[in-house]
Amino acid sequence: MVPSWLHNVTSPPSEPEARRPSGPEDAPTHRMDVEWPSDHCPAMLTLQKSMRSPYFPARSVLFHKEPNGVTYRVPALLYLSRSRTFMAFCEERLSPSDSQAHLLVLRKGTFYRNYVEWDDLRVLGTAFLPGHRSMNPCPVYDEFTGTLFLFFIAVLGHTSESYQLVSGRNVTRLCYVCSTDQGDTWKWATFALGPGHGIQLKSGRLLIPAYAYHIECKECFGQLCQTTPRAFCFHSDTHGRTWHFGEAVPVPESVECQMVSVDEEDGTNVLYCNARSPLGYRVQALSLDDGAVFQEGQLVQRLVEPRNGCHGSIVGFPAPLHLCTSLDSHLHQPTSHSRHWTSSNISTSVPNPSPSPPDFLTPTWVVYSHPTWTSARRDLGIFLSLFPRDPDSWRGPWVIYEGPSAYSDLAYLELSPSPGAPPAVAFACLFECGTKTAYDEICFSIFTLYELIDNLPREAQLGNIGHECRRRQNEVPETDCTSGHGAQSPAVFHEEPGVKKRRKKLTEMCSVS
Repeated sequence: MVPSWLHNVTSPPSEPEARRPSGPEDAPTHRMDVEWPSDHCPAMLTLQKSMRSPYFPARSVLFHKEPNGVTYRVPALLYLSRSRTFMAFCEERLSPSDSQAHLLVLRKGTFYRNYVEWDDLRVLGTAFLPGHRSMNPCPVYDEFTGTLFLFFIAVLGHTSESYQLVSGRNVTRLCYVCSTDQGDTWKWATFALGPGHGIQLKSGRLLIPAYAYHIECKECFGQLCQTTPRAFCFHSDTHGRTWHFGEAVPVPESVECQMVSVDEEDGTNVLYCNARSPLGYRVQALSLDDGAVFQEGQLVQRLVEPRNGCHGSIVGFPAPLHLCTSLDSHLHQPTSHSRHWTSSNISTSVPNPSPSPPDFLTPTWVVYSHPTWTSARRDLGIFLSLFPRDPDSWRGPWVIYEGPSAYSDLAYLELSPSPGAPPAVAFACLFECGTKTAYDEICFSIFTLYELIDNLPREAQLGNIGHECRRRQNEVPETDCTSGHGAQSPAVFHEEPGVKKRRKKLTEMCSVS
């Protein structure tokens, strides 16, 4: 039985933070096409058969363009595992234009066993500065204190970004609001941003992705000659009481970004940054000191950008090494028309993992979402990387939405098929899409790691990745010429000493061949 308080989570409506009634387009629940039989493999989901080929995960419309032109853009998604709550943020705009952004809005969803119950849309009336428009929501949750921070930028009036660059006059302010009751109430904006989500490191450090324009030449006949965008992050080691800015990614140009803390199997940890770029490909950069300084960036030729680029999202998760053997067995089966995991193609037992060496650390795998076309923002795809520091390691895409699509944000979650069973890895995606334009609506989908792997191009699946890892030990990474950009110079990738050895160890641990 769904608790009655789900429909009245907040206090009675008040200005300016009022709850709005749902329109006819609002989806009150998001249902996953999932069965929970008693005799399934304890670490895997058993899913209903689907004869669709290709397979698209179910989606719910959370925000829909209104008849009067009000548009919802720039989604940001956060999942609070303790309360099993999704928080879907976005901008409310008077029109699709950046200069017509207005306020930030929120919908909260409670995750039950196989569906999400969504509350009505509410305006975040405290997340604004008078005379400014609120943009680029970026939430981060402090697990240590239970404080939810929502960072955003406040831009004066309808001033455009291009005008600020040409005039050299910065009218953008960096702000945040915070909540200690999981978003029911918020404190007023404070001067203190990618869009998307921030992360918290194991040390407790809070990291917020951001970018800024560096003025290369101050003035040339009264106008700025050149500005270059640079991705960076700012961080707090005091649970939000004080914040510090890290150094920007030196080269190449990088814009909106997201970051993941990546553990490697020998105990090494790096901060991985994946950024939008106007150069036709994504840019990635590494930091060895938790975001204080980034190394030079690299073009990721397997991850293409449309003209002028587009925001994308990344999320990391612990590699499920104890399931690699089962996955390997499945991926060597003949390809069927059904690309949805079913009870007929899942093993009923989980093999015992091989003993781990003393210095072994469960590595981090990374999932990435982004439009897959080079000529337009279309066909939102999901990619997977087992070795994030290698720009040639990305595999995919699995297209989860065919048609106009743009910004997206990912969240990682764990599903328990039954009490006492090991959790299964799943992901939620909040993304812009539509039939006529990419900004008609913002939709929400959930899919499992097994669905992702099963719907990747067959040559990109895990059964072949083990072979490829061994091949790459003695070869220079190849250039991906299938992206529509034609032949390009290979992305620079210098493999550090010990990486080959660690990869070989990981391949053996996973038993993939």
